[in-house]
Amino acid sequence: MYKFELLCHAKKLGKATALLGLSALLIACTPFNYSGHDSPPAQLAISALDPPPRVALVLSSGGQRGYAHIGVMKVLEDAGIEFDLIVGTSVGSLLGAFWADGRNAKEIDALSREGGMTRWLDFSPFADRGWVQGQRLQEFVDGGLSHRTIEEMPRRLIVGATRRDDKVPVFFSSGRASVAVRASSAIKGLISPVGIDGIEYEDGDESLPLAVRAARQAGSRFVIAVDVSAPLHTIPDRITGAEREQMIERANRIAKEAAEADFLIHVGMKYYAPPFDSYFDYARTAGERSATDQLPQLTAALESAGLKRKRP
Repeated sequence: MYKFELLCHAKKLGKATALLGLSALLIACTPFNYSGHDSPPAQLAISALDPPPRVALVLSSGGQRGYAHIGVMKVLEDAGIEFDLIVGTSVGSLLGAFWADGRNAKEIDALSREGGMTRWLDFSPFADRGWVQGQRLQEFVDGGLSHRTIEEMPRRLIVGATRRDDKVPVFFSSGRASVAVRASSAIKGLISPVGIDGIEYEDGDESLPLAVRAARQAGSRFVIAVDVSAPLHTIPDRITGAEREQMIERANRIAKEAAEADFLIHVGMKYYAPPFDSYFDYARTAGERSATDQLPQLTAALESAGLKRKRP
């Protein structure tokens, strides 16, 4: 990661410049903490929703790989498969928030192509907390959702995140949607953690990359899980030791959750996921291909559960 060692260079500056630089650093170092009447309350478990969701779509974390979710959503919508709840983690929460606002997959796709990832990269000199602050991401979501809370949106959304101190998975189903998404997307070492009423949260990927349990707790009748992680056999041999162990642990957490879903769509993609437009297009296409290939089985599973799809 890039690191901005401002304090190391302060002595080389003139006294006035150094003081200004130090003041700016102290401001940037102040941890973000959101509090107010619309603070999203973290829940260890989700209460059953009323009415219970018929079909829940659970979108995994995955960074750039998450663009495959858009392709999957498009295929499901085109096939007339309606879902009335999205549970999203990290990039899954971002896409889920715009779906909950009433957008369809085609509209979310168009939105994702406007400006690319750089539109929300706000660099921070606080390297130990993440070199991206996350404020621009929050403002981007706020602008797109008209500053609405999760409960004010026309569709239902649950956002997964991680309590930073003890790595326990938590969920947000109410409160400011943009803050919940920012917390869920606070990638360790990349995007600074988010404080909500004095407690810090980070990327949901750290504890629960695929939060099927939240959909079950909500009372969902049928759960479709979408996993965009790289299969273990694709991990390069050069990745060894603790890093490989972490990947294996993550894969085990995903497998445990996926086993609780009624249907799993695993989008197969190559291991490396660079932040380029060409990769985003590749991921979308991979998502469409995987969903299309598994559509007959999914349709049969839904019909077996007594859930008929809307004819396209």
